[in-house]
Amino acid sequence: MEFIIPPEYEGRLLRDFLRGIPAMSGGILTELKRTENGITVNGEQKTVRYICRAGDVLRLRFEETESTDVEPVDIPVGIIYEDGELVAVNKPSGMPTHTSHNHHYDTLANALAYRYRGGNFVFRAVNRLDNPTSGVVVVARTRMAAYNLSDQFFRCHPEKVYYAVCHGLTEQKSGVLEKNIRREAESIIIRSVCDSGEGRECVTEYERVAETVYKGQTYSLMKLIPRTGRTHQLRVHMAYLGAPIAGDGLYGDGEDAGLGRLALHANRLTLNHPTTGEKLELCAPVPECFTTLFGI
Repeated sequence: MEFIIPPEYEGRLLRDFLRGIPAMSGGILTELKRTENGITVNGEQKTVRYICRAGDVLRLRFEETESTDVEPVDIPVGIIYEDGELVAVNKPSGMPTHTSHNHHYDTLANALAYRYRGGNFVFRAVNRLDNPTSGVVVVARTRMAAYNLSDQFFRCHPEKVYYAVCHGLTEQKSGVLEKNIRREAESIIIRSVCDSGEGRECVTEYERVAETVYKGQTYSLMKLIPRTGRTHQLRVHMAYLGAPIAGDGLYGDGEDAGLGRLALHANRLTLNHPTTGEKLELCAPVPECFTTLFGI
């Protein structure tokens, strides 16, 4: 990573400038100190006590460990945004995010390992989507970016917008559902709503944007904004509202309106770039099969 020291840091310690970099944690700074040529100014290795001059060229070198447990596989994947710090992709429905016992060669991790083959690529997904859910997934390409982006999700809860085809209609066209969710005692997967003193806080904004009838059944296209990030949050909340997501056999009857998939799509994710602080609005278009169903 390269920076030009701005005039306002003239005469100040390099440590002051480093602490102002959004993604710079104490752990990363310690690692840079221990890395050969981890911190150089104008081509010379320096310590954090170096006195800055305006126009100095600061370079930070990170030790990146190559991921050896993910097999590169040539799998097409739609790129939404890409630079040296992060990549955002439009993950298709049916593609797992991470490799697992039953998925060694068909995941997003495999696809990106192939895209960045030959480099020191480590798969660091900042957010993840269930296998059947499509849409925006952000992957950090450096440790520093991973720290910053993860911190944003933890502290700032970047806005996420989903679209879902739901079976039936909610009683109200729009609203905010605040219902805690907990894991069912007999299951490691299934979640359910619970009283406010139990489980974890869970808030979902919802709005019906279209409705239609398919083979005698009513379906609605819902815009969903999760204000919290709980496992299966949107699936559980929509089932609670009486309009389970189409294709959901876990919280509904699995009826999929001929879509052949779980009809949930992560359409938009807004966050700040981990080094520049620039606002990034990452968008994955609503699947054509969704819009075709509603004639829009």
